[in-house]
Amino acid sequence: MRITVFDRPFTRTVVKPMLRRYLREGFARLFTKKRIVIALCALVLAGLGTAGTVGYLTFLRSPANPPADACADGRPKGSGPVVVAAGASMTQGTLGRDWVGDLRKRPEFRGYEFVNAGDNGNTSADLRGRVDSDVVACDPDAVTLLIGANDVRDGVPLEEYRNNLGAIIDRIKDRTSARIALMSLPPLGEDLDSGINHKLRDYNAAIKETATRATVDYVPLHERFADHLRSQGPRPAYDFSFTTAYLAATKYYLLGYSWDEVARDNGLELFVDHIHLSDRGGAMITDLAARWLRPPS
Repeated sequence: MRITVFDRPFTRTVVKPMLRRYLREGFARLFTKKRIVIALCALVLAGLGTAGTVGYLTFLRSPANPPADACADGRPKGSGPVVVAAGASMTQGTLGRDWVGDLRKRPEFRGYEFVNAGDNGNTSADLRGRVDSDVVACDPDAVTLLIGANDVRDGVPLEEYRNNLGAIIDRIKDRTSARIALMSLPPLGEDLDSGINHKLRDYNAAIKETATRATVDYVPLHERFADHLRSQGPRPAYDFSFTTAYLAATKYYLLGYSWDEVARDNGLELFVDHIHLSDRGGAMITDLAARWLRPPS
């Protein structure tokens, strides 16, 4: 007698076990794939979260004690001197060494109020636009101005840069009684003979001329950096990119490198990414700023 799949014994003894096995194997494969997809999604989300954390810490968060907090109601409360450090990312200190924070920790400045008015990406025009809200509003006793690296990189005409510097200083002098220090720009990259550093020399000449004309103090950051670099032999030319900056921040914030270690990984000494400061570079600025701030003996 011919057996068909409709025979109950055959169905019970052969077909049903086969179906159960195939279903079990099918569901097992399905669940395995699902677990893989879930794991991959988790990895992607973790990566995005990590990337977002580094991006926030480096580029989006405010510096310690920004004007919006410290000077929201005018001059910060307290009897000590108020110092505003105004500039761009090198002053903000969320990428590279925070030299303003280092000044704040020095014992000789106990009781001082340090307001960090650095803002990532700023040019002299940007600082000119916010000088009332971020500098004058604090009614400071002293102001440091370190601005211009982005003007050099963006090709802002030298006369426009000079006019912006003059307007910033004039506004501070008109509205406050603060001492003002105009800082020269450190090199871009560590090769002093690169094209961009030849261009930067004209901007530093404008800084020195503006300080003389406006009768404010001049702090020779560039000269200090250049003296050190000349003693080191051939150095890498300027090669900044967002990727270099982001990787530098990742090593610092996620992997626990020091800024000096990040700099060494990139073949540099005073900068972590050809612009922003290593620990050694930051210490140079801290030292020069402290000498200027220290009351005459």
